[in-house]
Amino acid sequence: MLREPEARDRTTFIELLASPEVHTYLGGPRPRDELEREMPEVPERWPGSFVVELDGTMIGQILLRRAAGHRRPAAVGKADLGYLFLPKAWGQGYAAEACAAALDWFDGVLPGEPVVLTTQSANVASMRLAAKLGFTEVERFQAWDAEQWLGLRPPAT
Repeated sequence: MLREPEARDRTTFIELLASPEVHTYLGGPRPRDELEREMPEVPERWPGSFVVELDGTMIGQILLRRAAGHRRPAAVGKADLGYLFLPKAWGQGYAAEACAAALDWFDGVLPGEPVVLTTQSANVASMRLAAKLGFTEVERFQAWDAEQWLGLRPPAT
């Protein structure tokens, strides 16, 4: 289930952002004590920000937002799909199902809009998910000491 963030999700948001496993391809985790100080009691809400819930518990987050400040010309002004899932939820198809639902929501709200996704090319699972969701490679580039992959999902017709 996709829903808005709630106060009960704060601990899981901190766990996601502090997890070395989750941030293997994202530049590393943030310090837990810093997150405890900075994370608001109710995580921020905005259109396109979803908590992924399974059996009443948060297992991940999906973000669909404008790629403001994106350094790649192919991504400027387009919506950017991002996601984080707890390691215990990996490999079970939850990311594919939740991302597909979020993209369906996006297509209903902003029909005709393309979406981009960036991941490290070494992140095999993320590359596989991007292909499953209909993203095709636009370019590869170097950033954060690793090769990055930028994919585009054309507008829904």
